[in-house]
Amino acid sequence: MAMKPHGIMGRLLHRRALRRWNHASQIAGDAELSTLRAYRQQARQLRGPLQELLHVADNRLALPRIGSNTFARPSGTDWSWRPQLWRGPLPEQGVAPALNKSRLGTELAIFHDCPAQEIALRQIRNTRDHDLAAFGVSLEVLHFEGSFLSLVVDLPPDVCDGLEKRHLIQLSTVIEREAPITIQARLNVKSGPNTDQILLPLPDQDGECDISFDLAYSQLNEKRTSHMWIDLMFDAPSMTKTTLRDLTICRHPRAAL
Repeated sequence: MAMKPHGIMGRLLHRRALRRWNHASQIAGDAELSTLRAYRQQARQLRGPLQELLHVADNRLALPRIGSNTFARPSGTDWSWRPQLWRGPLPEQGVAPALNKSRLGTELAIFHDCPAQEIALRQIRNTRDHDLAAFGVSLEVLHFEGSFLSLVVDLPPDVCDGLEKRHLIQLSTVIEREAPITIQARLNVKSGPNTDQILLPLPDQDGECDISFDLAYSQLNEKRTSHMWIDLMFDAPSMTKTTLRDLTICRHPRAAL
């Protein structure tokens, strides 16, 4: 059984080893050559495993923490969410080819009418030191002959609890584009038999972006709201790769006038 480094025995053995090597470094200038040669051999044997441990630890500890739900929230936020796809590893981390209505996890689906099977949708591990989400989503399209392509994010049912027309729904994303592509976001809110839709463009530049859907401009029936989802629609996606490094959604009331 491996000894835990933070256990009592692990800490004790570490202090003893540290004292031994501190002592060896202090006497190295005056030690007999046979003693110095033995210390050098032992130090060289230690150096390889220690360097490998530091390399692996530095890389793993620099990655965003799996399961993290840390992100900025507007003042007054009463509901917020980062989909599991951006928080933890999925059992199936990719769909290729991504056919119409294919799903990646339980919260994300792809819709398109392209007959060519040249679309790939994958979950990827974020590795940048400034990433807050542990994972991202990569959409890669080669030859595209269809008329539409969208990613649909299903919001959990509790986003509708207490939903009112005074609320703003803020969508925050971190986007990387290998080639210029226009992306629009559409909020869909089902209340009773009707579905209200609000369409907003995402900024063209890469990096962090925030857009807010104002429900005051919808025909929302506050007492009958049952389902909410967001479409991310990609215009002319042929020969493009787009990575969504993060995606979060917040609900907060509009500031009082």
